[in-house]
Amino acid sequence: MNLRTHPLSSPLALLLLASTTSVAFGQAYEVAPVTGGGRVEGKVTFLGEVPIKKIVPNKDEAICGGPRDEVRITVGADKGVRDAVVYLKQVKKGKPWGAADKTPLLENKRCVFEPTVQVMRPGKLDVMNSDAVLHTTHGYYGGRNAFNVAMPEKDMKISKPVLQPGYIRVQCDTHNWMHAHVHVADSPYYVLTGADGKFSIADVPPGTYTLVTWQHHVGATESQITVKAGEAVVANTELKKL
Repeated sequence: MNLRTHPLSSPLALLLLASTTSVAFGQAYEVAPVTGGGRVEGKVTFLGEVPIKKIVPNKDEAICGGPRDEVRITVGADKGVRDAVVYLKQVKKGKPWGAADKTPLLENKRCVFEPTVQVMRPGKLDVMNSDAVLHTTHGYYGGRNAFNVAMPEKDMKISKPVLQPGYIRVQCDTHNWMHAHVHVADSPYYVLTGADGKFSIADVPPGTYTLVTWQHHVGATESQITVKAGEAVVANTELKKL
């Protein structure tokens, strides 16, 4: 197989395009010194009956498996919600993004997306097929395409530039029960809750902000918080069933 490098595949090109795109969509973020930064911490909980969806694969059953139940909200023994996205809305300036992690990966594995939920900075997203069947990984910003990748071969990996901040809904056009969720952050003030539902966001400039808690089944819950210099503000969120 002959491989060619697309002009957008170089790190410099991606960085320049990400900067241009964020400005174009009104999402420019300025890195600036944070004096007397505070912290936002809390816990995301769900107290109701956990909703369950019945998944019935209708093709490629040898790899995709048979019918199963899929929880729509992952809740621990103490009612903490795992994989909720928590972030401060439209922060204009503040702490640096920090050292880049490895390139985010969205994997088609046993006809399930792994991970189901992830948060990333604008940049490159690797899409991988670990199954010996065709997967068509299709991402949408609302009704507009973010990417559309047909992957007919096992172990294929394709990198796509994902540069506009916002929520991307992902589905497999070949297996209609497969869904994933990618939140592209517009600032470094974000976190994904752990198994206990807890979160912490540090080095927040003093001020009043909108705190958003997003979970793919429930949607977004917003609250106003005020961060004081050198202090921690506790912002617990209870998700409500739709």
